[in-house]
This record gives sequence, structure tokens and C-alpha cells, in this order.
Amino acid sequence: MKRNRRISAVSVLALAALVTGTGAGFAATTTPSVTPVATHAFDTEPATATAPTQSFQGTLPVPTGPYAVGEDVIHLTDASRPDPWVPSSGPRQLTVTMVYPAVPGTGTPAPYMTLAEAAGSIEFRGVPASYGVTPQNLSSVTTHAFDGARPQSGRYPLVVLSPGFEDPRMVLTSLATDLASHGYVVALVGHTYEDSGETLANGQTPPCAICHDPALDFDSVAASRALDVSFVIDQLTHGNTAWRLAHHIDKHEIGMAGHSIGGAATAATMIADPRVRAGVNMDGAFHPAPMPGQINRPFLMLGAAANHPAGGHDTSWGQAWAALGGYKKWLTVAGADHTSFTDLDLLLKEAGFPTPPLSPERGVVITREYVTAFLDQTLKGIHSPLLDGPSPNNPEVLFQY
Repeated sequence: MKRNRRISAVSVLALAALVTGTGAGFAATTTPSVTPVATHAFDTEPATATAPTQSFQGTLPVPTGPYAVGEDVIHLTDASRPDPWVPSSGPRQLTVTMVYPAVPGTGTPAPYMTLAEAAGSIEFRGVPASYGVTPQNLSSVTTHAFDGARPQSGRYPLVVLSPGFEDPRMVLTSLATDLASHGYVVALVGHTYEDSGETLANGQTPPCAICHDPALDFDSVAASRALDVSFVIDQLTHGNTAWRLAHHIDKHEIGMAGHSIGGAATAATMIADPRVRAGVNMDGAFHPAPMPGQINRPFLMLGAAANHPAGGHDTSWGQAWAALGGYKKWLTVAGADHTSFTDLDLLLKEAGFPTPPLSPERGVVITREYVTAFLDQTLKGIHSPLLDGPSPNNPEVLFQY
């Protein structure tokens, strides 16, 4: 098995990395032209690992902004495009979680995922029963978002989030809820057939169709996701038929952030769609790296220090940095692993698995603070000193340029 197919054997529950050694969040490419990053820290269980818990009880961090958080799940069908991975299934179908600023005390607690999505995650990863992770308790991880909550008045910038390969959209929930609490509408996109399962409008939760394809072209995956995202933006900015609260979106202020292949998809989307005014790549190789002149809008590269230092083995970051023409930052985080920028390390810890040198809680804090600061500055015009240089409150964050 290729070493880089084990890099992120932790998609929604990276727990299974200890058992199967498979999967890929793809901090690096799977093509032989790029050297893969170091094997994920959880591929082999150390002798000092915490004893398995008997009953997993997951809780995500509380959002830090002034607003409560509402959530809706919507289902979209692109009638103009057959599904790229399973054409026999018909037009491309997407499930999108909308997260938005809400009025406190309204709505009901939102589940982390559906029971079918949770069951698919557990089965896909082969999570050992001894860790007490069940579809019921995985689906009911506390998110601090509320289904059907009454929205705050006003219009807010739209931020689209795209997860890593094999990772369902929910693994970016901590980031989504925090952005919403700070005055953003967030569209968390599930890319059908690219992960352990997204529950569609018909109630079906199809498994991944491409996850174990050794010849998969990740440039094609990023390009396909760019089409997904542009379609979602179309649907959310042309009337209220796709989402009942679409009138709360400021369609002139749109950003995107992605983890791993979702970060590559962010660059691909910005090249194809000028409506996306700012982008963030969280620890993902570019597929392919942008060429000079293709992205002249703000872009943040935020990665693990072990994976993406200046002059490191992933040459796509150096190529992208040289090509980016707008406001740009290249930050790395000491002690982070590939999934420190998602919910996964925190869920690992809560289930009793070992964690990377950077604590999962710090990973969430750093991701939230720097992504929000970047989007505040580029979409809202609110300057943040965090982006000016090293901060004594965040000594793990290294400014590469």
C-alpha cells in the first residue's frame, strides 16, 4: 500500500487508522510526481495510547462569536450535469449544510450527521466496537448549532467550505459554526460519492465510488468540486428557491475555504469563478498549482509545519505562492498534523485515541482564529493584527512569508 494512502486514515473517524491503515485526507498528492508527507501519526497505535472509552460522547467547542448559530440542510440537483463519478445515478446531487447567524433560544439542537452517515463512517473506517462509537452517539455529537433557528436580520458574506477527500462535510462543523457566530453564512458542501456517505434528498446515503481507485486523478477531483461549488453559489444567489434564508446572503462578498483536496478545490474554484473573492487552503496540495495571473485575489495558505514549510517537499505550495497575485499569507502550525484543521483530532481525543503534539483544542482555536481573521479582512474590511506577524498568544503559528 502506498505510504501516502495512509496519510489521513482519519476521515470522520480517523479512529480507524489504528485498524485499517487506509484512507486519504491527502495533505500530499497521490501521483508519483510529488513526495508524500509523513505517515499520519495515528497509523500505528503507540504503547502509551489512552485506553479505549466504553461510550463515546463527542462535543465540539462552543462558537466564539456574538451570534447564536442556526442550521438547515438543503438538497440540490444540477440538472445540467451528470454525476461525474456514477453517471448512471443521473444528475449531480449535492447535500449542503447551511449555517448562519441566529437568534438565541430558537430552533432545536442540530445533529452532527444523520444515522446513515454515521453508520457509513463507522463501517468505512472499520472502527472497533471497543471504542464505543455507535451511529447513535456519533450522529449526536454536540455541535452548538440549532435546526431551524430564527435568523438574525441583515445580510452576511457567504463562505463555502469543502472537506478533504473521503471526509464528509461534517468534519468542518467547528469552523462553520464559529464563522456563523461571527456573522457569516456558511455553505458546508458534501461532495457525493467522494466520502463515506452523504444522505441525499431521496433518503439514500451512497458510499464512496472513487475512494479506492489507485489511478484517480486529483486534478479532476478538484475541477469537479469547482463545478459543485459554482453550482451551489448559483443556487444560493439567485432567489430563495434553494434555501429559504438566501436573502440573508450578501452575494457580492463570497469566500471559500477547504481542507486537503478541498483546499485544492478552493484554488480551482477561484480560477474558474470570479465571484469567489478570497480563498483558504488548509494543508492541501494544489491540484494543480495555479499559474501566474490565474488568482489575483486574496489567498491564505494554512498548513502543518511538518507538511508545508517554505522549500518543503510539497512543491505545489511554492509554485502557488509564486503565482498568487493578490494579498497572500503562508502560515504553518508547529505540532499540527493533517487533520488538526478539522474536527477529527478532537473527536479522536474524546474517543480515547492518541493525539498529535498540538492539542486538538489548540488546532480548533488556531484554525478558527486565523481563517476568521483572514475572511474578516478580505470580505468585511476589518483589519486583524493576527495577520501582521507572529503573535505571543499563538506561538505555534509560523509566518513563512
